[in-house]
Formats: sequence, C-alpha cells, structure tokens
Amino acid sequence: MIKRAIDIVVSSLALVVLSPVLAAIAIAVRLTSPGPALYRGVRVGRSGRDFRILKFRSMVVDAESRGGSATANDDPRVTPIGRFLRRYKLDELPQFINVLVGDMGLVGPRPEVRKYVDTYTVDQRRILQIRPGITDWATIWNVDEGSVLAGCADPEAEYERLVRPAKLALQLRYLETQGTLTDAKILCFTLVKLVRKRWVPKELAGYGTALNPKQDALVGNRDSA
Repeated sequence: MIKRAIDIVVSSLALVVLSPVLAAIAIAVRLTSPGPALYRGVRVGRSGRDFRILKFRSMVVDAESRGGSATANDDPRVTPIGRFLRRYKLDELPQFINVLVGDMGLVGPRPEVRKYVDTYTVDQRRILQIRPGITDWATIWNVDEGSVLAGCADPEAEYERLVRPAKLALQLRYLETQGTLTDAKILCFTLVKLVRKRWVPKELAGYGTALNPKQDALVGNRDSA
C-alpha cells in the first residue's frame, strides 16, 4: 500500500511538473514524423494481463510489421527525433500515466511482449506476481540497449542470446530484494546512469556494463547461472 501511494504521488507530480516538456515532445514528434505522438504497445503486466504501455513514438508507424521487437540505434525504423528521445529515455515519460492508473509502478521488472512471456519457466513466471515498472536492476545494467544491439546483423537474436538471460536473472533478483530502500536505490541509480552510462553500482558489478554485448553480457550470464 505504501509503494502504491508513493507511485500515485510521484507520478502525479511528475505529470504536472513535466507537462510543458511532454507537450513540447508531442508537438516535435508530430511535426517531424507522420503519425500519432504516442505509441501504445501491448505488454504483459501483473498476473499475466495485457495492457497498453505508453511511449512517445520514436519509430515509424507500423514498425512492428517491419521488424522485430528488439531495436538497435541504427535501426532504420527509428526516426531522427526518436534517436534523441531514446538516448535520454524521454520516450518513456508517458509511462507516468501507466503508473498513475495502476498498470505499472515506478520500480519493477520492465514489461515484456507476449512472445517472450510465453517462454518463461515456472520460476521466471514469478516475475508476473508484481507490477512491472519504469525502471529496475536490469534497466540500470542495460540502460542503452540500442547501442548494445547496434551493428548486429540480427538484433532480435542477439537480444535473446546476450541480453535477455541476464535481464531475467536481475528481475528475479529484484523479487528477492524488493523493498522501499531497494526501490529508492534503483530510482537514484537510474538517474545517474542516464548521464554516466559506464558507471556500474556495486550491486551489479558481477554483471558487467552491457556496453559490450559479446563480452560484458556474457559475464552476467555466467554469474547468474
């Protein structure tokens, strides 16, 4: 109940304080790329229920029909302004609405698309016991996924092979350590990672930085085995 109360208060304040920024981004997206300002993708939430995650649209319309769900920085589906929004996580700001209505929390495992959730093991399905969040340990570990996947011939395959195993391990770790102090750490660390992408908190030292997918992500896979 305390966590939900904090989610409501913080998301409400964020939407009010950031309203000029939200409006400016929405206008910029509409002016620079044909289509709506918001992307409403289907993700799997608490108890395995689908919901619509809100983001500022950073890709061309109907991008899902032109490629996979993993997106590299050099993906031709990403718009010029979309690259900027993704770099600084500004495309995620509308998710404060998801937090306010209860689909998500500020902190929790990042929600996945249905095709990945359907492959969860019995142990991994425990991730669905709590609300997904805007940020978590895995987000801090891999804060710039687009750069990690850039240059890959098959970003989807590289995501599944190198990123996803460590991501799942860190999400399960959050289940075991969740609490007010852990959430506060994750929120603070997320802000630091946005400006210092190579900084690694001691809690994630064994997982590498995820900036070199063929080396660092494999460190995470070995440590989480």
